[in-house]
Amino acid sequence: MTNRKLLFFTGLLLASLQLAAQQEQDSTLANATLPNVIEYALKRQPVVQQSLIDEEITNLQVKSKLADWFPQINFNYLYQHNFQVQTSIIGGNPVKLGVDNTSALQFTGTQTIFNRDVMLANRTANVVRQQAKQQTASNKIDVVVNVSKAFYDVLATEQQIKVIDENIGRLQRSLKDAKAQYDAGVVDKTDYKRATIALNNAIATKKSNEEALTARKNYLKNLMNYPAGETLNIIYDSASLEKEIPVDTLNGADYSNRVEYKILQSQRQLQEANVSYNKWSFIPSLSANGAYILNYLNNDFGKLYNTSYPNSYAGLSLNFPIFQGGKRRYNIKQAEWQLKRTDLDIASLKNSVSSEYSAAIAGYKANLANYIAVKENVELAKEVYDVIQMQYRAGVKTYLELITAETDLRTAQINYFDALYGVLSSKIDVQKSLGQINP
Repeated sequence: MTNRKLLFFTGLLLASLQLAAQQEQDSTLANATLPNVIEYALKRQPVVQQSLIDEEITNLQVKSKLADWFPQINFNYLYQHNFQVQTSIIGGNPVKLGVDNTSALQFTGTQTIFNRDVMLANRTANVVRQQAKQQTASNKIDVVVNVSKAFYDVLATEQQIKVIDENIGRLQRSLKDAKAQYDAGVVDKTDYKRATIALNNAIATKKSNEEALTARKNYLKNLMNYPAGETLNIIYDSASLEKEIPVDTLNGADYSNRVEYKILQSQRQLQEANVSYNKWSFIPSLSANGAYILNYLNNDFGKLYNTSYPNSYAGLSLNFPIFQGGKRRYNIKQAEWQLKRTDLDIASLKNSVSSEYSAAIAGYKANLANYIAVKENVELAKEVYDVIQMQYRAGVKTYLELITAETDLRTAQINYFDALYGVLSSKIDVQKSLGQINP
């Protein structure tokens, strides 16, 4: 028996550890490519999760409203003991009207035939659901945009660190050469000191960028809702990123593709329905109702439920408010003004979309031109540095010229990666302005 218990608890422990390991694996990313990062964020970002919950809540609210179209059936139980039964004079004689104990089992039902509340719910059900989905889509678009830009910021910083690492390697070689030439008496100690200063500055810059990388990775993790203590290894392919640069700049701004416009259109439909709802207040509400009641009457409580005296009825209820001080008319006017205000919101959005697109296209074209220019500079700066380095070792060029060439190379490399990720970020702005981001 002891061995069986031991095996059982051992199996339970192993299963728990396996489950915990699986959960840990599911909460991290082995390959943090941009598509994987975006997919992860869309699944775990609280804003998106809240929007999905809001969708479900909205759907249940719609169902709750539509449930009023179905028959409403109720049951009531009544028991009453009369300490003094009412007495009336009939033919000059006092007569008790009633008995000491009364009870009733009441089954009642109502069926709405026309009611403006349920009419509104039925007419706007699909629009309300659609608006909730559109809000979720809007939040997803924001997540995709923010995560993508943060991803590119991390990449740019990582590339800067790699460039500085290469710079440090070159500076260490230059320092070694300067030291050797100084020891050989070929040059004075100025070159050696300059090399030391340049190397120290590069190391300090690397440290600064490493701190910046930590902050930017934490920001990206926050956008993804990624575990703060877990490692996020960014995976990318520079060649693939370069292929993603082109975007069609000939397309004009089409506000109808924007989710904000779709949300306003849904809002306008709801406002139109609200105008109709208030106009329906002049139409009477109509419903059918009925009941089946079992009455029990007896002076003796023990025999109260021996005999029943049933009664039943069915009928119609018509309700029409005749005068409400002009309230219905005021509500109609208010709904109409709200509709006009929504129309102005749509007009304002059209203008802002056009302006946003113009700014996004201008930024993209500027970054693209910068990228094209600096891309060529990297190869040129590398060639210049290699030539001057050989000439310096041969004693033809001064160390100052070598440092200048090395600085130009480092600057060209950093500018290239900044330009690459800058143009990719600006492309996202263009796609957002065109309504082309559909997560």
